[in-house]
Amino acid sequence: MDILHTAIIHAARIGEVPVLKELASQNTNFNFKDEKGYTPLIIACYNNRYEAAKVLIDAGADINAADFGGNTALMGVCFKGYSDIAQLLIDEGANLNQQHGNGGTALMFAAMFGRNGMVKQLLDNGADKTILDSRGLSVFDIAAQQGNEGAIAILEQ
Repeated sequence: MDILHTAIIHAARIGEVPVLKELASQNTNFNFKDEKGYTPLIIACYNNRYEAAKVLIDAGADINAADFGGNTALMGVCFKGYSDIAQLLIDEGANLNQQHGNGGTALMFAAMFGRNGMVKQLLDNGADKTILDSRGLSVFDIAAQQGNEGAIAILEQ
């Protein structure tokens, strides 16, 4: 990875919005991946950098780009529990039903990690609760495995 890409990843990680805005004004391509397959948008979202994520999206970052495991920015924020960034991604057109390498979805991540407010948020925005992962498990199955009664109640509504 070259120096510019390293600097962009760092700026995304720490939320250095002025740097990202300056690079965006120069029509920088933010759709590259680091050695793990992370894009600047995935990094910004995973590190709870709302404003950095917004700048990157406005500059044309691929909202549905996935790392080498198939994980997207939306999946990352559902794991971490960042509902404001999740809503930003949803409002900007993130694919709610995109599946990662094992077939999991953002909804499955939210249910698995007890992010029940996000389970409701994703469902309210159209997430499909009937998708099965590569093992044939649904989000209901995953919530049950985790003992997440709250998610099950939300899913049954």
